[in-house]
Amino acid sequence: MNKRLLWLMPLLLVLAVYLIPTPKKDAPDLYDGPDKRLINKLAKFREIPTRSINASGYDWPYLVLGSGPKTILFLHGMTGGYDFWWQQMAEFSHDYRVVSVTYPPVDNLPDLGRGIITILDKEKIDSTVVVGSSLGGYLTQYLLATYPKRVEKAVLGNTFPKNDILEEKNKSKIAVATWAPEWVVMNSLRQNLFDQVLPASENNPLAKAQLLENTYGRMSKAQFLARYDCVVDKFQPVDGKQTRVPLLIMESDNDPLVSPDLRAQLKQYYSTAQVHTFHHKGHFPYLNASDEYNAALRKFLTQ
Repeated sequence: MNKRLLWLMPLLLVLAVYLIPTPKKDAPDLYDGPDKRLINKLAKFREIPTRSINASGYDWPYLVLGSGPKTILFLHGMTGGYDFWWQQMAEFSHDYRVVSVTYPPVDNLPDLGRGIITILDKEKIDSTVVVGSSLGGYLTQYLLATYPKRVEKAVLGNTFPKNDILEEKNKSKIAVATWAPEWVVMNSLRQNLFDQVLPASENNPLAKAQLLENTYGRMSKAQFLARYDCVVDKFQPVDGKQTRVPLLIMESDNDPLVSPDLRAQLKQYYSTAQVHTFHHKGHFPYLNASDEYNAALRKFLTQ
């Protein structure tokens, strides 16, 4: 065998392993709950055409429903997309204009914020209620600090204040993920879902189907890494004791992704905020406890 070809074989083998595609599976195929009507409602929701706009060099898909006099903007976390909020959008689109966005692989808060504002401008929305969860809750704090006139009320769901804890805790994992093949990264995320996230979310079949789907091709490695960069991006938040924007903190007492210390810091910083605590609902209560989530949100909106 040619020595040059022999030398190339290990390199080709590594390349072949690296390029193994992430298997594709959809939420309806992953759903194992007893009530198929629920997953059918999600499938029906996804048939509604989305819109798109270019900002920060990326296309931003988003959905607009309803035509009420006030608007609610829903912002998802590191894992997710516009359709993670489908139960809230279906509920509140009767009384409000509702908007939900899927983030492209934008790796910093200023570009992420500009993308959101570009969508609001396109839809002629001067101010809105912002409901964010996890990264979306952190982004909500950034919007409140950077575009205060655009935020009418704010919901900080299952989220954290500016901190160094998350970066310190995850930097070695992210360093590995940066170089690992996409299928390896998604396998690792999937295992974390089974080990921590899903048990804390009552092993809810809908949450399981939608979360797992993101590790089966609905979210790319580039999106995941960019969203992490946004989680650890730093900005100067508003004075949490002085802001006049009404705030609601939504938290779960068993959230596996936001530590008790970070939850306490968030409440201490935004000391004027109302607080709603979910008991044993995990990191995604808007998925697996949607009735309670919607009721708490409606109460806040109507005050």
